[in-house]
Amino acid sequence: MTEKQKNPQKEVFYSKGLHFECQRCSFCCGHSPGFVYLSLRDLKALCLAKKMTVKAFVEEYCRWADWYTGSQVLALKEQKNYDCILWNKGCSCYEARPVQCSTWPFWSWMVETKESWEECAKECPGMNKGRLWSFEEIESNRLAYEKNTPLHREEVFKLIEDEEKNSQKEN
Repeated sequence: MTEKQKNPQKEVFYSKGLHFECQRCSFCCGHSPGFVYLSLRDLKALCLAKKMTVKAFVEEYCRWADWYTGSQVLALKEQKNYDCILWNKGCSCYEARPVQCSTWPFWSWMVETKESWEECAKECPGMNKGRLWSFEEIESNRLAYEKNTPLHREEVFKLIEDEEKNSQKEN
């Protein structure tokens, strides 16, 4: 076993934690083009929060985004100014927000190096301010971000199909 495997905390620049406190600037919720990818957990939570079926939610709030594997995955739409479709002077689904949103700014690529963290901090006024997040909290967020797999088009269609079948059985 290598030293890094024995003590991964020793190897990362945030081993003593990082400061972050949201400044409510909405930088991470819009202002420039981007994607908020939705996992199964995200989609279910948002549908429940909005009291909508998967089909209705996808039609109203979602779009398809090209993915690295050449397939397409589910993502939230953006408003004309690039703000998230769920943003309206605050997140309209804050308690059910996607994992991608709730783990900001502890995404794996952002905490990979001190340089990447500092580069991102130039645009996010909450980074390097506020409370100290522990190594364990950062790792928990980083891993949640990494494991949050977006839904592929075929998976969404299957969810809609299953939902429609269950609806027909109930009627």
